[in-house]
Amino acid sequence: MRTGRRGLITAAVTVVCAVVVLAAPGTAFADPAPPPPPSASTSTPATTDEELEAVRKKLDALYRAAAVATDEYNDAEEKAEKQSAEIVRLAKKIAEGRERLEDLKERAGAAAAAQYRGGGLPPEAHLMLSEDPQDFLNGAGLVRQGEHATQGLLGELTRVQQDLEQYAEDADAQWRKLEAGRKAKAKAQKKIEQQIEAAEELEAELEKEERERLALLEEQAARQAQATWLSSGILDEIRGKATARGKEAVAYATAQIGKPYQWGAEGPKAYDCSGLTSQAWASAGLGIPRTSQAQWRQLEKVDVEDMRPGDLIIYFGDASHVGMYIGDGSVVHAPRPGRSVTVAGAGSMPILGVVRPDAD
Repeated sequence: MRTGRRGLITAAVTVVCAVVVLAAPGTAFADPAPPPPPSASTSTPATTDEELEAVRKKLDALYRAAAVATDEYNDAEEKAEKQSAEIVRLAKKIAEGRERLEDLKERAGAAAAAQYRGGGLPPEAHLMLSEDPQDFLNGAGLVRQGEHATQGLLGELTRVQQDLEQYAEDADAQWRKLEAGRKAKAKAQKKIEQQIEAAEELEAELEKEERERLALLEEQAARQAQATWLSSGILDEIRGKATARGKEAVAYATAQIGKPYQWGAEGPKAYDCSGLTSQAWASAGLGIPRTSQAQWRQLEKVDVEDMRPGDLIIYFGDASHVGMYIGDGSVVHAPRPGRSVTVAGAGSMPILGVVRPDAD
């Protein structure tokens, strides 16, 4: 960690050294001697493992907060897509309804005009003026049919007008939701960018050697968590076999190994955690919710010992991360910004539960 950025640690060490020198008995205040040449003994002390462990935990917290905000962003985006599609559907309904309304108005107007033109004389007069009474009776029947038809047209006209009003109200409601979703999406994006920027600044504080040690600490923490999970004997109980679709999903997910993490991404060049799992199952012909939190809420839950390849393991108490189980105690997942899609121990992170996209 660079000297000027050690913050309170460096400042505290400086103050303590000054106090010790001033408090020493018999100290002579002679002219200062020339500074000693730089050496290993006078260089800035290396960052301790305890300090790096604190950095690791801070980074974990920042990236987890970014993951939660990413879920909020993806959820807002998914809702916006549905709301936009609904607005388009309603707009088509309104356009069709207006055309139907104009047609009904013309037909109702024509029927009313015809009825008016034929209704100037009473029925008795029409009968007396008619050369053939049967023609009159036939005509009277047509008039009655016309009256019923006109009433039907007016009734349909009223229904279409009511439908148009309802479509307009629904479209307005969807538009308000869309606007609220856009604001939520923008807010989530800002939170993501702030968390990632803070994490990147924290990592930038480290020297190359410190970043390498930090990476080793991350690997060690993951190995320890996986070893603890495996020590329970859980792997002996997991014997589930992948379905045909599950195999397709696993094949897709593992084919993405090495591609970078990018929040909000659904491939094919980059992924976030739930973008990877949702696209993997889409490739197998099964649509699932876009976010890890929605996957946890909406998909069928199964016990860990009953899971099979293709199932999704949801991590952390807030369901902010997801990986796909691929067998042998491993998952494939997109970890976080700065990392790539990779295989990890299924128990290397705190497991919230397991969900099954292709439940029977």
